[in-house]
Amino acid sequence: MPSHPPLRYLTMFLLLAALVALAGFGTHRVAQQLGIAELQTTGLHRLDLYTASLEREIGKYAFLPGTLGLERDVVELLRNPRAGALQPAVNNYLEQLNERAGTLSIYVIDAGGRVLASSNWRRDDSFVGEDLSFRPYFRDAMNNGNGRIFGIGTTRGEPGYYLSSRLTDDGRTLGVAVIKVSLEQLEKSWTTGEAPAMVSDENGVVILGSVADWKFTTLRPLDESTRSAFDQTQQYNRRALKPLGLRELRELDHGARLVSIRNDGPEMVTVYPVSGRFLAQSRPLPGTPWTLTVFSHLEQVDNIAHSRAAVAVVAAVLLFVFALMLAERRRHLKDRLAAQQALQQAHDELERKVDERTADLSAANYLLQDEIAERIRAERTLRAAQDELVQAGKLAVIGQLSTGIAHELNQPLAALRTLSGNGVRFLDRGDLATTRANLERIAQLVDRMGLITGQLRSFARKSGGRLQPVALDGVVDSALALLEPRLRQAGAEILRALPAAAPRALCDANRLEQVLVNLIGNALDAMAGQPAPCIELSAAAVDGKARLSVRDHGPGLPAETLAHLFEPFYTTKPGSDGLGLGLTISAGIVRDFGGTLTGSNHADGGAVFTLEIPLFDESTVND
Repeated sequence: MPSHPPLRYLTMFLLLAALVALAGFGTHRVAQQLGIAELQTTGLHRLDLYTASLEREIGKYAFLPGTLGLERDVVELLRNPRAGALQPAVNNYLEQLNERAGTLSIYVIDAGGRVLASSNWRRDDSFVGEDLSFRPYFRDAMNNGNGRIFGIGTTRGEPGYYLSSRLTDDGRTLGVAVIKVSLEQLEKSWTTGEAPAMVSDENGVVILGSVADWKFTTLRPLDESTRSAFDQTQQYNRRALKPLGLRELRELDHGARLVSIRNDGPEMVTVYPVSGRFLAQSRPLPGTPWTLTVFSHLEQVDNIAHSRAAVAVVAAVLLFVFALMLAERRRHLKDRLAAQQALQQAHDELERKVDERTADLSAANYLLQDEIAERIRAERTLRAAQDELVQAGKLAVIGQLSTGIAHELNQPLAALRTLSGNGVRFLDRGDLATTRANLERIAQLVDRMGLITGQLRSFARKSGGRLQPVALDGVVDSALALLEPRLRQAGAEILRALPAAAPRALCDANRLEQVLVNLIGNALDAMAGQPAPCIELSAAAVDGKARLSVRDHGPGLPAETLAHLFEPFYTTKPGSDGLGLGLTISAGIVRDFGGTLTGSNHADGGAVFTLEIPLFDESTVND
């Protein structure tokens, strides 16, 4: 039925689409899961490295606040804050200790929260005398013995890690020792890593990060109570704490998550991507409420998954095409077996008919062979007739030229008679010089007559029709020399436009000369009776052809003549002046050369006949 092929194509298309979708989606999913699993392993290794570096950086200062309780002057100053002589000594001690330890600042706070001594006591913005009882690290040390917090200084606005320890004497709390440490060098070392990392506190505020723009942003929105607490403690010195723009996409095993980070600001120049989709892996830092998170960008995983999905789609298409070809081949074999059975039946029937027709064909074959032989003989006869017709055309031209040639020969003959008679008389008189001059003149006249008869003999000889390279200027010279008596008698002017290096055509020179003689003779006939007849001859090489044109300045060709120009026995001349075979023979000659002969009227008047003959390929000679 007509509806079956479209329905079959639709079914195959839907099946192919389902196969491609299944292969692409399944491969992409598996490749992405494998890539994420490998990325998780790498991320855990990075977590170990970042955790170790952070713990090492913090650990080397952890003991320092407690050691201040071993310094006698520090303890005495906390016991007796009014002892004016102790404060300068403690300030100098803390200053020297700060320089050697490489910390930002070290200071001592009494139990009321007032700073008694500080390493920056020489600066105008010294901590000495400030009330820091509101700071979380002071409260934590007073309540728990130790305090660990990352914050921004209220005096200089400088971020740092605060380590505090409670100082006691005989069970009585005297105050708190505080050390502020810079983690800037640690952050700089993180910027050269393979993946970005950050440290967030218990409130979700990013306090450390390998990306500068991430620092002091929040991983989740802060509620009003938390912001109010920050305002009271000034832990972040009233920083805006804007959201980072992190959005969780999906949770994975082992605490990993797929997240996206948007970048609303200008593009940052980093060694790794800082926006897009990431695999986030977090780990709490021992001894702190902080969480270290490493972000592994998923771009490479996605690219690999896309590539493998594309390969799977191509493989699915190839598999489908192979299955389709296999099914088509099976169907074709089935049809072929059925066709072979039908063919065998037809073969048996055909054998019978072949036997019947063999006799008829054998007879027809004999008749065909006889007909072919007859046609070959007819073609030979026709070729011979054509050659004879060409030769007859030559003789007809010679007949037309005979009057002028006879005149050309009669003049030298008369001169020969006179010069020979005079020579005998001069010889009798003993005038040898005059006799010699007459004999030289006789030799010149004989050479002239020999040239005329030689041209006639060359023109009249029967050509073999062999194609060979022929220079067109030589053929034009020969035709003009043969027609010289007639041209001189008509007073015709010849305008030649042939290039210095005339093109060489592949033709028969003798037959081409016959064509030119016929065309120039026709041009003279067309201008008969004109006072100053003019014939233009031009030659050029155009598109691999040698183009030769003969133009007269006569009345041109009527429309009726143009329609029958090359028909045999069609002529516009009187019955005694032509048979109407000249142009027909000429066109046949040019056609044998593989060229064309055309006739038309020139735009400026007169008729123009154009020959186009294949050029001789000079490269064949070089090869």
